[in-house]
Amino acid sequence: MGMVDDDLNAPLGQFQVRKKRPSLGKLPYIGVALGALGLLGALGTFSPELGRLIFLEQYAGIGLPAPASDPHKTTSHQSTASLPVLAPQTIVESSRAVNAHFPDAPVPGAQVAVLGETAGHEVEAIERRSGVKIIRPGGSATPGALIIDVAKALNTGRAAAPDPRLIEQTRYGPVPRIGLDGARPAETYARPAVSLPGLPRIALLVGGMGLSPRATEAAIASLPGAVTLGFAPYGADLARETALARQAGHELVLEIPMEPFDFPHGNPGPHTLVADAAKAGNSDNLTWLMSRFSGYAGVANFLGGKFTADERALTPVLREIAARGLFYVDDGTSARSLAMTLAPGQELAAARADIVLDSTARPEAIEAALARLEAIARGKGLAIGVASALPASVEIIGRFARAIETRGFALVPLSAVMPRRQQDLADHQL
Repeated sequence: MGMVDDDLNAPLGQFQVRKKRPSLGKLPYIGVALGALGLLGALGTFSPELGRLIFLEQYAGIGLPAPASDPHKTTSHQSTASLPVLAPQTIVESSRAVNAHFPDAPVPGAQVAVLGETAGHEVEAIERRSGVKIIRPGGSATPGALIIDVAKALNTGRAAAPDPRLIEQTRYGPVPRIGLDGARPAETYARPAVSLPGLPRIALLVGGMGLSPRATEAAIASLPGAVTLGFAPYGADLARETALARQAGHELVLEIPMEPFDFPHGNPGPHTLVADAAKAGNSDNLTWLMSRFSGYAGVANFLGGKFTADERALTPVLREIAARGLFYVDDGTSARSLAMTLAPGQELAAARADIVLDSTARPEAIEAALARLEAIARGKGLAIGVASALPASVEIIGRFARAIETRGFALVPLSAVMPRRQQDLADHQL
């Protein structure tokens, strides 16, 4: 039998094949395998590290940038704000986009590949450039976009809030508890911390969230996910705002109003814990406060100079916080606070802030406070700064936090600086 041309010669190589050849049943799959290799080779021109490509599930709403005229030159150092609207088939790099929508992704600056409506045309172009034809069983058309849920694929998504294991129903609503399996809100709702050995660690808490919807949403959007956010219990839309904050990668704490020295002239709000209240009164108020929203890993005081200085009033509250599997943050505003003295006796994981960053709200004062925070971190390896959600504070702290690694520090959530895991206090009562 003479040699004849075959339809597969051009795409699969330069040789001719015999008319009598092996069963056609395997050729489509061989073609698919060879075509896939050619596709990977062509994609390799976009990036030397194909293993770091991430396909985003909801690319249309992410706001990723389109490349310049040559998409191959786009780098992770380019600002998304300076680039035009995304062309869906383009491969770009954008660490900011990944951080905003998949904040727990472990690879900062990961490359993002988005294949949109024109994905089929792009694949055909790759086939032409590579000289390798992809043979699809049944003559099916070029496939559309490949979509992978990054959180599921990388197993980096955090538990939903509320986690049914960690909920106790009360007459005010659900409050956190330690699960029957030992799961704790302080760990389940914590933001995973990226390990950067050898770098001094800085944790930032921005509080007062939830009181102003506009300021709250601006802070959620502009602050890096590793900045912990403190929500007051009085917001009108806490369920939506806290869900938005967790989606953006922020760890949450509940701010508990406590009696200041000038109470009631200085009144933090309804259900404030007061030093001279009967034990049952503070217990009931604490339950109400804890039921305002779900998904927080710890609590912090809001004001409370008088309350935190009263051992009899503060001790049962710290015991209850520990019994519910939460951590505690003393905001550092009162030198008379006994929280750090009493917490070990209640087996409560607790930490105290080193600096209130915006005690003076002038920009130059905030900058100076951040410089002092860096000095503390260099000296002892760890520093905690707290601030409020004022626009000037959010802008300056956000700029500082985004550049923190370039200054030789690691930005970590508050849960990462707690001294030790709590022991089981589920049987203790207030």
